[in-house]
Amino acid sequence: MEHEQHLALLGASAQGDKQAFSKLYQATSKHLYAVCLKMLSSKELAEEALQEAYVRIWHNASEYRTGKGTVLTWMISIVRYRALDILRYHKIRKEDELVENESFDLDTSEKISDSEQLLLDKCLQQLDLQQRQAIYLAYFNGCSHQEVVKHLNNPLGTIKSWIRRGLMSLQSCLTP
Repeated sequence: MEHEQHLALLGASAQGDKQAFSKLYQATSKHLYAVCLKMLSSKELAEEALQEAYVRIWHNASEYRTGKGTVLTWMISIVRYRALDILRYHKIRKEDELVENESFDLDTSEKISDSEQLLLDKCLQQLDLQQRQAIYLAYFNGCSHQEVVKHLNNPLGTIKSWIRRGLMSLQSCLTP
């Protein structure tokens, strides 16, 4: 779903249109749930964060400003802050650890060993910032290449090059 459609649904939601909000939820909930699950590492906490985030989105829909990014980016920031609140409340991790030493799983359905996770984290940290951001958005946040273009404000060819070079570097680093 394109930004314009998200914008229209959010605008209608701000006017109290429950059906529009339901459509917005259907269009964005999988992506936002993945963000919650990545941050919280718990299905129950991720569901809690997602529910509370959507309540805030419903109540604050009229506060979205088009000049400050896409609707999805705005929603992700609400989800992220709610997840951070839950992390602090449950004392699972410190916010600093989450921001500075974020751990990435390639596939949340297929767990990897701690040593493999550490190696992956080390290899990701060795990438250029642009490559790391593009890979994180595309593979760990589930963004399409077009969404990555919007988030990073660079041409599609540049984004694809960053991802390709980053994946090649990761492969070299991870291969014994």
